[in-house]
Amino acid sequence: MAVRSVLVTGCSAGGIGSAIALVLARAGHHVFATARNTSKIAEELSVLSNVTVLPLDVTSQSSVIAAAKTVTESGQGLDVLVNNAGAGYVMPILDMDIERAQRTYDTNIWGSIRTVQAFADLLIASRGRIINISSMGCIMNMPWLSTYTSSKIALTLISETLRLEMSPFGVSVATIMAGVVKSNFNNSVADFSLPPDSHYSRIEKNISRWATGEAQPEGVTAEEFAKSLIEDIVGERGKKGGKVWTGSFSTVTKWVVSLIPTSIMDMLVSKGQGLAELSKMVAGEGKHVD
Repeated sequence: MAVRSVLVTGCSAGGIGSAIALVLARAGHHVFATARNTSKIAEELSVLSNVTVLPLDVTSQSSVIAAAKTVTESGQGLDVLVNNAGAGYVMPILDMDIERAQRTYDTNIWGSIRTVQAFADLLIASRGRIINISSMGCIMNMPWLSTYTSSKIALTLISETLRLEMSPFGVSVATIMAGVVKSNFNNSVADFSLPPDSHYSRIEKNISRWATGEAQPEGVTAEEFAKSLIEDIVGERGKKGGKVWTGSFSTVTKWVVSLIPTSIMDMLVSKGQGLAELSKMVAGEGKHVD
C-alpha cells in the first residue's frame, strides 16, 4: 500500500477522528491531525514524527483557509481529506434552541463543505479522495435527535452529489454511514436539561439518557471503527467511493429500515424513549377535564 498524505478533522482525544489518525499514522502514512483546540489532541498521536498537528476550526472560514495554506506549503501534498469533525444536539423539537441547532448544522454540513472547497485543488492534483463521516441515524426518525440526524441526512446527500461532481477530476468520494461507536462524542452534553416549561419535563430522565449516550447500545471501539475504514481511506476499496456501512448495527439497520413497515419502525425507535408513558399521563389528565 502506497504511503498517503491524509488530513483528518476533529482529532480530539477519545474520538473517532483521533482513532483514524492514529491508525493511519501507525501504518506509515503522513497525517495532518487537526482540531479546534490542538491541546486536546492525544500525546500518543502528536509525538509521532509522521504526524503534523494543525489548528482547524471547520466553522471558521479563516481557520480552514489557514490550514489549507499550511498543508500546501508543507510540500506533502494531500491525497485524502477525512471530514470527521461533528457536533451533536439532543432536544425535543418543541424545546430546540434554534441558534444551537444552527451551530450544529454549521459544523456538520457547512464545515465539511468549507474543507472540501479549501482543499479541492490539492485533492484534484493528487486525484485523491474525500471521506465524509455520516451516520446510520440519518435513515431513522429517532425522537430527540432531529437536529443531528437531519444534519447527517443533508451531509449524506451533499456527499453523494459531490461524488458525481468530483468524478471528472478523478477524485473519489465516500460517505461513511457509521453505526454505533464507543467514543467521547456525548461527553459535552452530560449537563443536559430541558426548559422549565417543557411539555416533556415528566420524561426528562429518558431524554437525558440519550443526550449523555447512556441509552446508546454497545458499539465497536473507535479503534475498531477506524481499522474498518482503512481500505476506504487509503486502500484499493476506496477508489470507487459511495456509501460505506460500517460500525455496530449499521448494515442491519440499513436493511431493517428498507424492509419493515413504518408502523413497526416507529415502535422500534420509540422503545425506551418515554413516549408511551407520557401518552398515558396526558390521557389520564384528559379524563379529569370537565
